[in-house]
Amino acid sequence: MDYFSEGLAKAVELLLALDPETFSAVWATAAVTALALAASLVMGLPLGFALGHFRFPGRRVARLVVDWMLSLPTVVIGLIVYALFTTRGPLGEWGLLFTLPGMAIGLTLLGLPIIIAMTATAVESTDVRLTQTVLSLGADRMQLLAATLSEARFAMALAAASAFGRIVSEVGIAMMVGGNIKWHTRTITTAIALETGKGEFASGIALGIVLMLVALVVNLIVGLLRSRSAEGLRGRA
Repeated sequence: MDYFSEGLAKAVELLLALDPETFSAVWATAAVTALALAASLVMGLPLGFALGHFRFPGRRVARLVVDWMLSLPTVVIGLIVYALFTTRGPLGEWGLLFTLPGMAIGLTLLGLPIIIAMTATAVESTDVRLTQTVLSLGADRMQLLAATLSEARFAMALAAASAFGRIVSEVGIAMMVGGNIKWHTRTITTAIALETGKGEFASGIALGIVLMLVALVVNLIVGLLRSRSAEGLRGRA
């Protein structure tokens, strides 16, 4: 217990002193998470809407692919991205390996299926009368998309929060694609693994506290959105 209490005290000291090395990992995590989440939302919302709203040949296969990507091991995603971006890979000339944008691409592949799957489910659960009403008023496909996404906004916000929590806590992709380079691509999760392995328990606890606070905020948001979504469903009933 003395070992843990001393480590905890040192961790609080590092956080209060705004230790540069500790917060370098925090800023790197914030940057790649923001990039990956933004890309996941930009691509995932329209794709999720199409998957949930339209009936087309191969729709069932597309849904199976999305569900398969949800369960794909993260180290496999990291391996695929690493193979693409390494100097001998097809995209090696882009110079994205061991960079924050390269990490963000790998993490986008992690968050994208979450956004697509949850958005498709939200669209499928919207009232069918909404589509009929919007189309009867002369709306085009883009206006139909906007109206449907607005109706399912709480469920999609829940999808965004879920994807955020998955992205921010990822280790395998960040380690393989980012390389865990100090002051550059070292994130909270990779720094925790490294510092704890080196015996720097205080630094690991300090970063763990930050990650736990982030997880707490995400869970509070998810709980709020879930209750809002449930209220919306009861209101329509």
